[in-house]
Formats: sequence, C-alpha cells, structure tokens
Amino acid sequence: MIEIRQFTQADYSAVENIYQQGIDTGDATFQDKAKTWREWDSSMLSSCRLVAVEGNTVVGWAALSPISTRLVYAGVAEVSVYVASDSQGKGVGKKLLSQLIIDSESNNIWMLQAGIFPENIGSILLHEKNGFRELGIRENLGKMNGVWRDVTLMERRSKVVGLASR
Repeated sequence: MIEIRQFTQADYSAVENIYQQGIDTGDATFQDKAKTWREWDSSMLSSCRLVAVEGNTVVGWAALSPISTRLVYAGVAEVSVYVASDSQGKGVGKKLLSQLIIDSESNNIWMLQAGIFPENIGSILLHEKNGFRELGIRENLGKMNGVWRDVTLMERRSKVVGLASR
C-alpha cells in the first residue's frame, strides 16, 4: 500500500536517487544531474513537500518551487513530481499530485504550473487528470545534449483559493 506523507530531510537520499532516475530518462527535466540537498532545499518551498512510501521505501516525491520572488506571485508555484522507475504505473504519481494540490491550497497557493517535455505523455496525462490544462508549447525553450527541446506549459487554477478577486 502506498502512503503519502510529509517529506523529511532524512528522505533526501531516496528523493535524490528518484530524481536522478527521472533525469536519466532524458524526458523529465533540463537538469543533467540531481541537485545536492542544499540546492534542492533552497529551490523548493518549505511547505508542500511530499514523499510516497511503500513499506519502508520511498517510491516517489512531489514538491513545489516558487516561480518568482516577487510578492505578487506568492500564490503561484511550479510542480515537481517524480516516481521511481520500478513504481511507475501504480498510481503513485496520482496520489502525490492529488495530495500536493490539497496541500498547496492549504498554503494559500492559487495557481500551479508545470513545464513538461511533450514526449513525457504520462506526465501530461497525469496533470490533465488532476485539473491542469495545456496553455501551449514553449518552442525551443532550451538545449539538452545539443538538441533544442520544447516544453508544454500547463496550469491549474484553484477552485478554493484566490477566488475573492476574480
């Protein structure tokens, strides 16, 4: 059974390994190697950090990073969801992203965004099933191994947070 719980620093070794597995696919991120603990910790919000655990093993993680340091964007965050290669297709990503959405709204975040390589169809479908919509393709956003890569930009607006001003 998969349990979703709050991330602790002790989980980082497993998180780093899963992150590197995603990087190694070539379709998860522009990163070429997993961030160190210090880099990862400083790039993610201190809230909204989750791990998926099966037995005593971390099999996935999800976290939010700020899109800007400007106060006006404090309620907007970028989603990261990674699942261990041997745990994919078991609903781990769905459980992580569903809980991440709940946690984000509890932390007054009204919009989530995701940048996903178009080749990563599983991730695009996961986000769509969780209420994200495609905004468009950012063509030739960056080079990876000498090849220009496009990125699908997706967003999810909360139906709970940030409604008063709309």
